[in-house]
Amino acid sequence: MKTYEELVQEYRKRQHDTVVDTIASGLTYLDEIAVDMGLLEETGIWTELTESVSGLLPFVIISASEGSKVLLGRKPGVTGLKDGAYRMVKSGAAMGVGAAVAGMTGFWAAIPVTMGVRALFDRYRSKALTGMRVQGRINRLRELNRFIRQEEAPAEENAATAAEPAVIAAGEVS
Repeated sequence: MKTYEELVQEYRKRQHDTVVDTIASGLTYLDEIAVDMGLLEETGIWTELTESVSGLLPFVIISASEGSKVLLGRKPGVTGLKDGAYRMVKSGAAMGVGAAVAGMTGFWAAIPVTMGVRALFDRYRSKALTGMRVQGRINRLRELNRFIRQEEAPAEENAATAAEPAVIAAGEVS
Protein backbone atom coordinates (compact mmCIF):
# COMPACT_ATOMS: atom_id res chain seq x y z
CA MET A 1 0.00 0.00 0.00
CA LYS A 2 1.26 3.51 -0.80
CA THR A 3 2.29 5.82 1.98
CA TYR A 4 0.69 9.19 2.56
CA GLU A 5 3.69 11.01 1.09
CA GLU A 6 3.59 8.90 -2.09
CA LEU A 7 -0.11 9.69 -2.52
CA VAL A 8 0.53 13.42 -2.04
CA GLN A 9 3.36 13.39 -4.60
CA GLU A 10 1.20 11.49 -7.10
CA TYR A 11 -1.64 13.98 -6.60
CA ARG A 12 0.70 16.93 -7.18
CA LYS A 13 1.94 15.37 -10.42
CA ARG A 14 -1.64 14.88 -11.57
CA GLN A 15 -2.44 18.52 -10.84
CA HIS A 16 0.58 19.59 -12.94
CA ASP A 17 -0.80 17.69 -15.92
CA THR A 18 -4.18 19.33 -15.44
CA VAL A 19 -2.65 22.81 -15.48
CA VAL A 20 -0.63 22.06 -18.62
CA ASP A 21 -3.68 20.61 -20.40
CA THR A 22 -5.86 23.54 -19.38
CA ILE A 23 -3.36 26.08 -20.69
CA ALA A 24 -3.03 24.16 -23.95
CA SER A 25 -6.83 23.99 -24.30
CA GLY A 26 -7.04 27.72 -23.65
CA LEU A 27 -4.46 28.37 -26.36
CA THR A 28 -6.79 26.77 -28.92
CA TYR A 29 -8.86 29.92 -28.73
CA LEU A 30 -5.82 32.16 -29.12
CA ASP A 31 -6.30 32.81 -32.81
CA GLU A 32 -9.98 33.71 -32.44
CA ILE A 33 -9.24 36.01 -29.52
CA ALA A 34 -6.46 37.65 -31.53
CA VAL A 35 -8.92 38.27 -34.37
CA ASP A 36 -11.53 39.65 -31.95
CA MET A 37 -8.97 42.02 -30.43
CA GLY A 38 -7.86 43.18 -33.87
CA LEU A 39 -4.34 41.76 -33.60
CA LEU A 40 -4.88 39.52 -36.63
CA GLU A 41 -6.99 39.94 -39.71
CA GLU A 42 -9.67 37.38 -40.31
CA THR A 43 -8.12 36.31 -43.60
CA GLY A 44 -4.57 35.43 -44.45
CA ILE A 45 -2.08 32.66 -44.14
CA TRP A 46 -1.11 33.53 -40.57
CA THR A 47 -4.71 33.08 -39.38
CA GLU A 48 -5.00 29.78 -41.21
CA LEU A 49 -1.73 28.58 -39.71
CA THR A 50 -2.66 29.55 -36.15
CA GLU A 51 -6.09 27.92 -36.48
CA SER A 52 -4.65 24.58 -37.55
CA VAL A 53 -1.76 24.64 -35.06
CA SER A 54 -3.82 25.79 -32.09
CA GLY A 55 -6.46 23.10 -32.70
CA LEU A 56 -3.85 20.35 -32.53
CA LEU A 57 -1.69 21.91 -29.81
CA PRO A 58 -3.32 20.22 -26.77
CA PHE A 59 -3.06 16.79 -28.36
CA VAL A 60 0.58 17.31 -29.32
CA ILE A 61 1.41 18.46 -25.78
CA ILE A 62 -0.38 15.46 -24.26
CA SER A 63 1.39 13.02 -26.59
CA ALA A 64 4.77 14.59 -25.87
CA SER A 65 4.33 14.66 -22.10
CA GLU A 66 2.99 11.11 -21.77
CA GLY A 67 5.56 9.80 -24.25
CA SER A 68 8.40 11.42 -22.36
CA LYS A 69 7.19 9.89 -19.09
CA VAL A 70 7.21 6.45 -20.70
CA LEU A 71 10.62 6.97 -22.32
CA LEU A 72 12.15 8.23 -19.07
CA GLY A 73 10.80 5.19 -17.22
CA ARG A 74 8.50 7.09 -14.89
CA LYS A 75 5.47 5.24 -16.26
CA PRO A 76 4.90 1.83 -17.83
CA GLY A 77 3.88 1.95 -21.49
CA VAL A 78 0.36 0.66 -20.93
CA THR A 79 -0.31 3.21 -18.19
CA GLY A 80 1.10 6.01 -20.32
CA LEU A 81 -1.14 4.99 -23.21
CA LYS A 82 -4.24 4.86 -20.99
CA ASP A 83 -3.45 8.18 -19.32
CA GLY A 84 -2.72 9.84 -22.66
CA ALA A 85 -5.95 8.54 -24.16
CA TYR A 86 -7.96 9.75 -21.16
CA ARG A 87 -6.34 13.18 -21.29
CA MET A 88 -7.01 13.44 -25.03
CA VAL A 89 -10.67 12.46 -24.61
CA LYS A 90 -11.01 14.94 -21.78
CA SER A 91 -9.40 17.70 -23.85
CA GLY A 92 -11.48 16.88 -26.91
CA ALA A 93 -14.74 16.95 -24.95
CA ALA A 94 -13.77 20.18 -23.21
CA MET A 95 -12.82 21.81 -26.51
CA GLY A 96 -16.07 20.62 -28.11
CA VAL A 97 -18.19 22.12 -25.34
CA GLY A 98 -16.02 25.24 -25.43
CA ALA A 99 -16.54 25.57 -29.18
CA ALA A 100 -20.31 25.30 -28.72
CA VAL A 101 -20.25 28.00 -26.06
CA ALA A 102 -17.96 30.15 -28.20
CA GLY A 103 -20.45 29.89 -31.07
CA MET A 104 -23.30 31.01 -28.85
CA THR A 105 -21.69 33.65 -26.65
CA GLY A 106 -18.15 34.41 -27.75
CA PHE A 107 -14.65 33.14 -27.20
CA TRP A 108 -14.12 34.90 -23.89
CA ALA A 109 -16.76 32.67 -22.30
CA ALA A 110 -15.37 29.51 -23.89
CA ILE A 111 -12.15 29.43 -21.88
CA PRO A 112 -13.79 29.16 -18.41
CA VAL A 113 -16.29 26.64 -19.75
CA THR A 114 -13.48 24.54 -21.22
CA MET A 115 -11.63 24.60 -17.91
CA GLY A 116 -14.83 23.73 -16.04
CA VAL A 117 -15.52 20.70 -18.24
CA ARG A 118 -11.97 19.48 -17.66
CA ALA A 119 -12.42 19.93 -13.90
CA LEU A 120 -15.67 17.94 -14.00
CA PHE A 121 -13.91 15.10 -15.81
CA ASP A 122 -11.16 15.08 -13.17
CA ARG A 123 -13.68 15.16 -10.34
CA TYR A 124 -15.68 12.28 -11.81
CA ARG A 125 -12.57 10.18 -12.38
CA SER A 126 -11.29 10.88 -8.89
CA LYS A 127 -14.56 9.77 -7.31
CA ALA A 128 -14.78 6.69 -9.54
CA LEU A 129 -11.24 5.65 -8.69
CA THR A 130 -11.86 6.27 -4.99
CA GLY A 131 -14.83 3.91 -5.15
CA MET A 132 -12.73 1.27 -6.89
CA ARG A 133 -9.95 1.62 -4.30
CA VAL A 134 -12.40 1.28 -1.41
CA GLN A 135 -13.99 -1.79 -3.01
CA GLY A 136 -10.54 -3.33 -3.54
CA ARG A 137 -9.63 -2.78 0.11
CA ILE A 138 -12.92 -4.29 1.26
CA ASN A 139 -12.21 -7.37 -0.86
CA ARG A 140 -8.68 -7.63 0.57
CA LEU A 141 -10.04 -7.42 4.13
CA ARG A 142 -12.59 -10.15 3.37
CA GLU A 143 -9.84 -12.40 2.00
CA LEU A 144 -7.68 -11.71 5.03
CA ASN A 145 -10.60 -12.50 7.35
CA ARG A 146 -11.28 -15.75 5.47
CA PHE A 147 -7.56 -16.68 5.64
CA ILE A 148 -7.41 -16.00 9.39
CA ARG A 149 -10.50 -18.15 9.99
CA GLN A 150 -8.99 -21.00 7.95
CA GLU A 151 -5.80 -20.79 10.01
CA GLU A 152 -7.73 -20.78 13.28
CA ALA A 153 -9.87 -23.80 12.35
CA PRO A 154 -6.93 -26.28 12.03
CA ALA A 155 -5.43 -24.89 15.24
CA GLU A 156 -8.69 -25.55 17.10
CA GLU A 157 -8.88 -29.06 15.63
CA ASN A 158 -5.29 -29.75 16.73
CA ALA A 159 -6.11 -28.54 20.24
CA ALA A 160 -9.20 -30.75 20.39
CA THR A 161 -7.24 -33.78 19.12
CA ALA A 162 -4.53 -33.21 21.71
CA ALA A 163 -7.17 -33.07 24.49
CA GLU A 164 -8.79 -36.43 23.52
CA PRO A 165 -5.93 -38.66 24.82
CA ALA A 166 -6.06 -36.90 28.17
CA VAL A 167 -9.79 -37.60 28.42
CA ILE A 168 -9.25 -41.26 27.51
CA ALA A 169 -6.45 -41.60 30.06
CA ALA A 170 -8.69 -40.22 32.78
CA GLY A 171 -11.23 -42.94 32.05
CA GLU A 172 -13.97 -40.65 30.89
CA VAL A 173 -14.77 -42.36 27.68
CA SER A 174 -18.28 -42.07 26.42
